[in-house]
Amino acid sequence: MLTALLSLALLGTPPAEPAPGQSSAPAPQTAATPIAADWRPIPDDDVLVMTLAGDRQVVIRLAPAAAAVHIANIRTLARAHWWDRTSVYRVQDNYVAQWGDATETKALPTGVVANPPSEYGMSAPKFAAELTRADPYARQIGFTADGWPVARGSWRDQGAEAWLPHCYGMVGVGRDMAPSTGSGAELYAVIGHAPRHLDRNIALVGRVIEGIEHLSALPRGTGDLGFYKTEGERTPILSVRLASDMPAAERPRLDYRAADNPRFAAYVRDRENRQPPFFTVPAGGADICNVPPQVRRRP
Repeated sequence: MLTALLSLALLGTPPAEPAPGQSSAPAPQTAATPIAADWRPIPDDDVLVMTLAGDRQVVIRLAPAAAAVHIANIRTLARAHWWDRTSVYRVQDNYVAQWGDATETKALPTGVVANPPSEYGMSAPKFAAELTRADPYARQIGFTADGWPVARGSWRDQGAEAWLPHCYGMVGVGRDMAPSTGSGAELYAVIGHAPRHLDRNIALVGRVIEGIEHLSALPRGTGDLGFYKTEGERTPILSVRLASDMPAAERPRLDYRAADNPRFAAYVRDRENRQPPFFTVPAGGADICNVPPQVRRRP
């Protein structure tokens, strides 16, 4: 499966992060600045915490509305401690970091659907905020109220199906050649330029919201497509747990920034039209992956 898998977070970016050479002083309050009510809790059952060797944690927000069966599998795998003593076995430069059972011998726990429905698209959700311009992959781009980036309407077939886009930090399901859809036991995170050509070809199940540096900074794989040639090169996974299964004191308490308000709409406009003093030529639009969803640790 590994050779035929796809050939193949971060906390949210602030509305106006410092450009190279600029001061990191707090940004002034603007129409895009969120208020307290804009921050809403991420359910513990939607938070996956992966601990790598060296006590490095990668926190993933799951997206059950986009891939319900795959997410059910992932929750079952986490509760069975299936990923414990597996590894990050592939790191391909400017592409993905992938993890799971590199030996391909570990049996799936009871209750995991080995080949779920494809779940590459979903029923068109209501957009809470939209980008001004479409992009090469979709006729409509925007965000759901709960802060997920969504594309809708392929230029190719004029359909109304929606899907999550392959932006930096997004987490997808490794699979073999079709009709395989992947069980969710093999996962990857995007660590490079957004591979949007994978949209609607692989199930996306979430997004790294903390600790992406623990994947993106790993040594690149020594074999084809970034797979490590030897076991010693792989990064051991100590545990993967749902936050809901962790002791209360150890759970990451995280909020997402809701998109159903005028402040988020202003944030989108700001990302589409960067302003002086650093920017001298506003673009008049933005790629969906340049409007990152925002997440914070709960105060």
